[in-house]
Amino acid sequence: MAGPLAGDVAVPEGAIHVVAGVLSDARGRILLARRTAGRDLAGAWEFPGGKLEPGETALQALDRELHEELGIRIDGADPLISVPQAYPGKRIVLDVYRVRSFSGRARGLEKQALAWAPPEKLTTYPMPPADRPVVAALLQPPLYLITPNLAGSESEFLAGVEAALAGGIRRLQLRLHGCDAAVRRRLAIATLTACARHRAQLLVNGDAALAIELGCGLHLPAAQLLALETRPLPVGRLVAASCHDSRELAHAEALGLDFVVLGPVAATASHPGQTPMGWPQLALLREAVSLPIYALGGLSPDDVSVARRCGAQGIAAIRSLWPLQA
Repeated sequence: MAGPLAGDVAVPEGAIHVVAGVLSDARGRILLARRTAGRDLAGAWEFPGGKLEPGETALQALDRELHEELGIRIDGADPLISVPQAYPGKRIVLDVYRVRSFSGRARGLEKQALAWAPPEKLTTYPMPPADRPVVAALLQPPLYLITPNLAGSESEFLAGVEAALAGGIRRLQLRLHGCDAAVRRRLAIATLTACARHRAQLLVNGDAALAIELGCGLHLPAAQLLALETRPLPVGRLVAASCHDSRELAHAEALGLDFVVLGPVAATASHPGQTPMGWPQLALLREAVSLPIYALGGLSPDDVSVARRCGAQGIAAIRSLWPLQA
């Protein structure tokens, strides 16, 4: 059952290491358990699991917990995401594995209610803060492409968009600094058409009026984020933001945004004078919010696994995800 994250999750001193499993049935539904009366966050739905005991590995603890709670045994599991989360009076690291197969029939042996939820319904269940990033890791794309500025012709730019979408990108931010409004609108319409063909999501950077006109998502630069008092688009239309510190993260969560990018994690050519925060700082900032997070700054798809060890669902990037590099 060992996976690439087994024994490799950093647990801060004093934090409680908790494991949880994502179990699916033959119909693709995912098992949730309801926290019983008398526990913290009673009534909330969560992915089943529990605390590690001294001397246990994460996977040993997961097998034991699921046997005690559900009467099943794990046959195989792969790491999904590890979420550091601060609660009043305690800190935890929720170490989540996707269970490939198990033996036995899951039942609530501790009198907890169980629900097999279709994946698209997971967001409708009230959950503890640490479980929200797990849902994002299950349902949302691990890669978030930020387009480069227009350097050549519009046709060359759109060829890059098409190549990125054909290569698997399913969430894209149109970021065209320096373009006049007519060019930006024209490229946004063409990009939205391409995204629709590939069933991908488009967010336009910083232009709420254009997002409203086209019916697409909106990505807010940090300055715009902090200037807002309410969410600029209705729920159901993606709104994201760029964040660099705890203040911006807290404001994004207070506005009910759908996700954020956080960085820079590593040195990046686009911001050569900016000191990167590094992975430990990203994990520390993640503790205070439950927002889905993309790590940003000098990263590539090879960094998705380490991003998930720090509680991010994936990475956002320009250069490493844009297909038309010289």
